[in-house]
Amino acid sequence: MTPQQLKNSILQLAIQGKLVEQRPEEGTGEELYQQIQAEKQRLIKAGKLKKEKPLPEIKEDEIPFEIPEGWKWVRFGDLISLLSGQDLPPSEYNDLEDGVPYITGASNIDNGELSINRWTNKPKNIAVKDDLLLTCKGTVGKTTILKEPEVHIARQLMAIRTINIDTSYAKWFIESQIVNLKSKAKSMIPGIDRNNVLLLLFPLPSFAEQNRIVARIEELLPLVDAYEQAWTQLEALNKRFPEDLQKAILQQAIQGKLVEQRAEEGTAEELYKQIQAEKQKLIKDGQIKKEKNLPPITEEETPFEIPEGWKWVNLGDVLSVRGGKRIPAGRKLSDLDTGHKYIRVTDMKNGSVSLDNIKYVPDDIFKKIKAYTISKEDVYITVAGTIGRVGLIPDELHNANLTENANKLLVYTNSKEYVYYLLCSPLVQNQINDATTKVGQPKLAIMRLENFMLPLSPLKEQNRIVARIEELLPLSEILKKQTEKQP
Repeated sequence: MTPQQLKNSILQLAIQGKLVEQRPEEGTGEELYQQIQAEKQRLIKAGKLKKEKPLPEIKEDEIPFEIPEGWKWVRFGDLISLLSGQDLPPSEYNDLEDGVPYITGASNIDNGELSINRWTNKPKNIAVKDDLLLTCKGTVGKTTILKEPEVHIARQLMAIRTINIDTSYAKWFIESQIVNLKSKAKSMIPGIDRNNVLLLLFPLPSFAEQNRIVARIEELLPLVDAYEQAWTQLEALNKRFPEDLQKAILQQAIQGKLVEQRAEEGTAEELYKQIQAEKQKLIKDGQIKKEKNLPPITEEETPFEIPEGWKWVNLGDVLSVRGGKRIPAGRKLSDLDTGHKYIRVTDMKNGSVSLDNIKYVPDDIFKKIKAYTISKEDVYITVAGTIGRVGLIPDELHNANLTENANKLLVYTNSKEYVYYLLCSPLVQNQINDATTKVGQPKLAIMRLENFMLPLSPLKEQNRIVARIEELLPLSEILKKQTEKQP
């Protein structure tokens, strides 16, 4: 149950006579009704109230629920005087606190309190202290009991002046009827019709019981507020939970806690040596350039313990980072298929690359940037503007040209899927955030990226970790979709 539903339930119980006990000594709704009619006649005779057309009698099939013995069903219009608002032209109001406050609508009412930012010296439709203001157009259903001596109200408001009934009780009654009143709106723009307010069926208890009902509501509403705070926190937690679960899964994975370790699968040190041997061979063959040695990682630098058999490494020790290339200034990518696909950051989505709007490099430009491609065996990471988005390359984009706003990571003897999940983990994403320049356009330099600390596990364990992650992550996606569907 939402906080609003809880509040609605309390108000419904109130107007059904179920919130407080009835006391015969307090009189009846019929007796109060007769007093109200006598008072109305007195006000009409004194010229303080206009005589209005009689409202239709209440039919049996109109009555929505039973009320206690001693209460009486009446038309709301028989208990009140209703004033509709009127807009003023700009020439007739000011912001100089000169004249009578001019209340224009819902923007002047916040949590039942009135704020004033306009005044007029030519008030026409005047509400006075203790009138109940109701927003009836635009944002409808806001209410407040007027504390000012008098105000001019605009057309988005109605002023309800009660006659011998508790104005606060009338306020809570109106709030209980907002959904009903909205449903009767005749136009596409939300609004409350004057006649629909007058024709409302009002359950009338004695005046003393009205006072006790109001007091009980005002005892309960702070509890509703407390419930709303707890409910809001729970809703926020529920919305964050799928993402937090995904982060927790990845964090457990890179700490070696998602699958068991198996001695027969070798060690990360052995894998590390294989990677170095592979890199040396590629350097010797001229396929990659020799890279600068990175400083060793000290035990004090490591953020958490990893299993025996794993190894802390710098990213640049086990991967190679290569940049993309922009097309020359003044030139544009093509929608025509030149055979030279170009991957932009906008195409990088959901850990992959979308094929929906792929652009192509013109033939003459391709000759200049043909070396800046990315393979389906590589992993990408965005390094300018949008930082830290990572993903894998689909087969259809093997050897496509890569934007200058992303880098490719050459994986060597590692699982590319393991590298992808490693880069998605809180460990690496936090390092990305710390290493990103914050002045001007955000950027992540290759040198900083190469210095990231990574926990290296044996290759076969990497594969088992990936399989386990891919079993668990769909659960977080299911939770996310369920959360998104909730009202």
